[in-house]
Amino acid sequence: MISWSTLAFFIATSLILVVSPGPNHLYIIARGVAQGRSAGLASALGVEAGTLIHIAAAAAGLSYLIAQSATLFTLVKWAGVGYLIYLGIRTLTGKDDVDGERVAPQPLRRVFLEGVLVNVLNPKVILFFLALLPQFVDQEAGSPALQIVVLGLTLLLLGLISDIVYALGASALGARLRARAKLLRNLSGIVYLSLGVATALSGTRTT
Repeated sequence: MISWSTLAFFIATSLILVVSPGPNHLYIIARGVAQGRSAGLASALGVEAGTLIHIAAAAAGLSYLIAQSATLFTLVKWAGVGYLIYLGIRTLTGKDDVDGERVAPQPLRRVFLEGVLVNVLNPKVILFFLALLPQFVDQEAGSPALQIVVLGLTLLLLGLISDIVYALGASALGARLRARAKLLRNLSGIVYLSLGVATALSGTRTT
């Protein structure tokens, strides 16, 4: 099984990554600011549910397959770009009803599922599982798949704590800005579009 020293080093390394703002955090901030604490927390839970999918894929070897195929990686990358741009355009051109000065909220189930997709289609998360996790797997310490699951769940817990902090902070900010409903909707749309552009311009993978 994984040694305590290896696990401690993995936690220290992961903390540096999970506290740094990234695409998942920006999505959580956008939902928290636009819709409040419940949506922020739902988006955070959705993002980490997406992490479960990455863990399962890594343990099963799917992530390794994607790493070895430039075509598969490119498909995943551009699927993520397309979805984020779609969210941005939909938000900016949406016809949501506005009650007074408040933006009509999205169902939390929808917020949750979008969080899952944002994370699953995030190439940087895939690369994290491909580039970082294998460095902490010791083939002499038992099942590599089990080690990946343990490391992945550790990362998920750290990520969830970070995501919740971002969600609560964003919802507090949103409570003050809620009166500017149109501004918030446009801000959310711009965030989504920015995520799509950032993903499109991320480092090109070569074989």
